[in-house]
Amino acid sequence: MAAGGSGLKATLPSHGADQFDESDPREARQMSSFFNFLLLAVCLGGVVSLTLIVWVQDNKGWDWGFGISTIAMFLGVVIFFAGLPLYRIQVIGGTSAIVELIQVYVAAIRNKNLSLPEDPAELYEISKDKEAALEQEFLPHRPIFRFLDKASIRRGQVDEQQPPNPWKLCRVTQVENAKIILGMVPIFCCTIIMTLCLAQLQTFSIQQGLTMDTSITKHFKIPPASLPIIPIVFLAIIIPVYDRVFVPIASKFTGIPSGITHLQRIGVGLVLSCVSMGVAGIMEVKRKDVAREHNMLLARPVVQPLPISTFWLSFQYFIFGIADMFTYVGLLEFFYSESPKGLKSISTCFLWSSMALGYFFSTILVKIVNNATKGVTKSGGWLAGNNINLNHLNLFYWLLSLMSLINFFIYVFVAKTYKYRPGSPMLVSKEKKKEIEVNEF
Repeated sequence: MAAGGSGLKATLPSHGADQFDESDPREARQMSSFFNFLLLAVCLGGVVSLTLIVWVQDNKGWDWGFGISTIAMFLGVVIFFAGLPLYRIQVIGGTSAIVELIQVYVAAIRNKNLSLPEDPAELYEISKDKEAALEQEFLPHRPIFRFLDKASIRRGQVDEQQPPNPWKLCRVTQVENAKIILGMVPIFCCTIIMTLCLAQLQTFSIQQGLTMDTSITKHFKIPPASLPIIPIVFLAIIIPVYDRVFVPIASKFTGIPSGITHLQRIGVGLVLSCVSMGVAGIMEVKRKDVAREHNMLLARPVVQPLPISTFWLSFQYFIFGIADMFTYVGLLEFFYSESPKGLKSISTCFLWSSMALGYFFSTILVKIVNNATKGVTKSGGWLAGNNINLNHLNLFYWLLSLMSLINFFIYVFVAKTYKYRPGSPMLVSKEKKKEIEVNEF
């Protein structure tokens, strides 16, 4: 399951994006829509799994649920292979891009005692004619992460006819690719907190929902396993509106095919995740007040539901759903558009790695919080014990909101100092907008 899921999540976004030409404004807009509707497809799949599949498993058995899932996956494979003649296959020649990144660091370490030349033109690079013949990308030198430039310092004369050992001497373009990846690491790190918040929201919102009234009508209640459908439904509604209404309007003002820059989109999501955690804390205070007013602090979940609808949780879910749409799609677009050609196929893995780390650290955070607060609470910690009515979940949510706020300010600093790679769609869009403004003037 993990192997199959990781392969699909890592390659599907990049494969889909490869079908579009970023240099074509029309296709660049279509690529942005692709990422939006990829998330929509994931949401629709979630709606089906949390409603139809849950109902089938509850009423027909788990074997039926697994059987339907297997048939659906088989049909997906058939449809994918049916499109093979139509796909644009991006083949990058030469050495593996990952190996080239490692070579840069190895060569830089080997040359750590050498002094950088004052003129960057003295760094090693093959001629553009030779580069074109090899069908390789050419990137100009940028004065950032200068310690990596040591990988391009020549040791004496270099035979232009005989390529040097890449573990000792790297091209400037190769070094610039390594700089691009290194520059994206701080952006990557700033998104881990948001996934950490998502993990806590998913876990504790279900626990909250189990203590509340899950009735939709007099004769129908939401199954506990289907509670996570609330944010997914919100996303399924919001995404088409964002893509078909907001993006075209924003594009007219910004000149950017995606409406706003990828970094701006990520930042909006980070702010909304902070707001969502604050709202979640307020909703938890309201839920506990109801339990206290009706003397139901010791009530058993599901069996003795509180007289408050589970749909009160939809406020925090709604806000975090919008945050998801902004940040996670923004990350997919950012990593894909900024990565070197040879690394685009795996660049979208950064998003899933960020999410994996967020879920991992969420468990650690709960243990840290419980250990830090066990001496000031009767339950032995804010989140200790099995009775959520006696915990201090509201304080934990507000702690997450504060952490998200601090993380956002760090992100703003990182985003402002980030340098887009040469030829980035964001730089091209800004240049075109300036040209239009000059011509209009």
